[in-house]
Amino acid sequence: MRKKIDALSPFYAFAIEHAALGIHAIDNHGNTIIYNNKMKQIEGLALEDVQDRSILELFNFEHEESTLLKVLQSRNELLNVKQTYWNRNGIEITTVNDTYPVFENGNLIGAIELSRDITALEKVLHQPDSKSNKPTTFSEIVAYSSSMKTVISTAKKAAKAKLSVLLIGETGTGKELIAESIHNALSPSPQYFYTLHCHSSDPFLIDRLLEDLNESDSYTLFCERIELLSIPLQKKLLALLSKSDSGNRQFIASIGDDPVELIASGNLLKELYYFFSSFAIRIPPLRKRLEDIMPFISAYLEQRSERYNSVIQGITPEVEKLFKQYNWPGNMRELEILLDEVTSLSSTETVITYNMLPLHFRVKTGNADDQSIEDFIVYRNKELLPLDEYLHAAEEYYINKAMKLHDDNVTKTANALGMSRQSLQYRLRKIKNER
Repeated sequence: MRKKIDALSPFYAFAIEHAALGIHAIDNHGNTIIYNNKMKQIEGLALEDVQDRSILELFNFEHEESTLLKVLQSRNELLNVKQTYWNRNGIEITTVNDTYPVFENGNLIGAIELSRDITALEKVLHQPDSKSNKPTTFSEIVAYSSSMKTVISTAKKAAKAKLSVLLIGETGTGKELIAESIHNALSPSPQYFYTLHCHSSDPFLIDRLLEDLNESDSYTLFCERIELLSIPLQKKLLALLSKSDSGNRQFIASIGDDPVELIASGNLLKELYYFFSSFAIRIPPLRKRLEDIMPFISAYLEQRSERYNSVIQGITPEVEKLFKQYNWPGNMRELEILLDEVTSLSSTETVITYNMLPLHFRVKTGNADDQSIEDFIVYRNKELLPLDEYLHAAEEYYINKAMKLHDDNVTKTANALGMSRQSLQYRLRKIKNER
């Protein structure tokens, strides 16, 4: 029997690598042992990114625990579970998973997950509350701050000139809303709006795009996060765009970091940057345009009231102060998700109070009491967390608390924690990227 299994091993390996489902297997410590080609395409990571690393280092699951870790903990399978999470590049991913515990001689040795990618479908279906099936226009974008007013003004000029556009901004700043608004401001307006999600390493991604675009001469193409494509795929995209630059066509791209740094680091093809940079528009993060927070909340609550008959009309001064002190690493998208969570759980409240904010948010802002924080870190759904996840959460809490005690001075905090300044900076960057 052993010889027969050994003889079949090449066939198993071939089947895993060519399966239409993403396959991710971990051992009982959470370290990756199988990560097939389809999974790389879904999550936009290479094998060297995941080898010998815990999934807690690779992904940010925000409010939900990883289904793989849940199965390790419960020892029970989870079927047809939708999961939304973020990879280390800050790209949002949504999958539907079947996850199974793996036993050997009665002992749990790990878990395996079979994933179907529904990221693109989810982006179409889940357009939080500003989505009333009406076209997205500039008038719907909150722009009370002078910096956002400049963004809107420049975007309108780009639509009038019908030149290619590069949107530069962090995750959650609203790059796709700007792209859609440009599309709807064009005259004549192109017939279709296509979004190319560039977090995939699928070598046939550009070929499929070409097939789609060949069906129309009138479209806007929005290439989301082009720096996440491999350089060969960037070259292929550039060749396609250069041949398609005619007719009623508008080209827009986005990147998540400074283009000079991306080009210098080899993550962005210089020629592709030049193609899109006729209008380069930098969208500021929410922490640099705090004036937009309250108008955004007011617009959100008004739409929520119209759509769901919600009675919430505002937030307390305490919550407003907390929102303006928080740095919002997920920007407007994070604020919107937080409001979704709070308003969906409210019943008769007419204002959002501090106690209505979820504990995970109060922990991140450093405003929860120590006992609540300990309960949050140690327990989840009244069960003990896996050790790796507990240590991860405890480290983040302890470092953030130390930074607050030393007025965010990295050098003083590093000395107090007995570590080098470089080591603390690395951990701070890691914490920021995983949020």
